[in-house]
Amino acid sequence: MTDLPAGDAADPGPSTPDAADWTWVLSRPCPDCGFDASTLAAEDVPTLLRDAARRYAVRLAQPDVRSRPSAGVWSPLEYSCHVRDVCDVMRDRLEQILDGRGDLVQFANWDQDATAVESQYWRSDPSEVQRELAAAFDTAATAYARPVGDEWEWPALRSNGSRFTARTLALYFIHDIRHHLWDVNA
Repeated sequence: MTDLPAGDAADPGPSTPDAADWTWVLSRPCPDCGFDASTLAAEDVPTLLRDAARRYAVRLAQPDVRSRPSAGVWSPLEYSCHVRDVCDVMRDRLEQILDGRGDLVQFANWDQDATAVESQYWRSDPSEVQRELAAAFDTAATAYARPVGDEWEWPALRSNGSRFTARTLALYFIHDIRHHLWDVNA
């Protein structure tokens, strides 16, 4: 386990890049975190996000929040920073779908690994991340409460060619949130 000091900590090195296309979680359960998209409704996403916000807040308050479990694996603090950014990206993507009013929209690429390095996640203040994460979850939950009826089926295309609807994006988003809760043992 690698403890990362606060503040002006030296860069602990990169995390192992995740180049996997996780869209398969929409059609079969995740063997790691147990997520099963077939058991969830997109309409449940706001409640699930608010529950996750509480769980991340508890994890961020623990004394080992800066500890990396092994080389190349983010600390709970770094994962929490990532999840904060995921909330913003997924909220923005849903808003793009809704603004498209049923026309196919295309999402810009988001490089999560570059964002982690540019934002220097390891230097973050856990209390500040806790506040930012709570706000990001709340804003995302509010956005995911907006779609109704056929809006859930409005389409989008990710930069790698993966097709989504507002519904499948919501479920994909929840897997990401739950999987990272599993990653940080929360």
